[in-house]
Amino acid sequence: MIGVTDTEGDRAEWSFPAVPGSVRSARHAVRDALHHWGFDAAVGDVAVLLVSELVTNSLRYASGPIGVRLVWPHPDGDDPGESDGRGLLVEVSDPVPDPPTERNAGPEDEGGRGLQLVACSARRWGTRRGNGGKTVWFELALPG
Repeated sequence: MIGVTDTEGDRAEWSFPAVPGSVRSARHAVRDALHHWGFDAAVGDVAVLLVSELVTNSLRYASGPIGVRLVWPHPDGDDPGESDGRGLLVEVSDPVPDPPTERNAGPEDEGGRGLQLVACSARRWGTRRGNGGKTVWFELALPG
């Protein structure tokens, strides 16, 4: 892990180097934060799976740091990627400006399912460009 930006209150942020071990580190960081916040294990499992997929995608194309950010609950907002306060917002950022491409993986393909998993599992998801790259975000619905 390059650094923990913030883990207090209703948000947590980390920065990971673009190396294979960062996928595991990101999974553990997200799982620990969600456990600390008292999230249901099922929500945590889905969040960890999707973070793992998105960090893996970033590793494939980025050579710089990969950011992971959790926000719960986020105040109402109109910006894409901002939660409506009823879900968990998760963001994965990297320095590559090009948005990821969702593709249809065939039964024999070994890859190409990460964004399909995000699209099927999240209440909503998207991408946005920033000054130093892009962010892929998703929001998970919370029970209750």
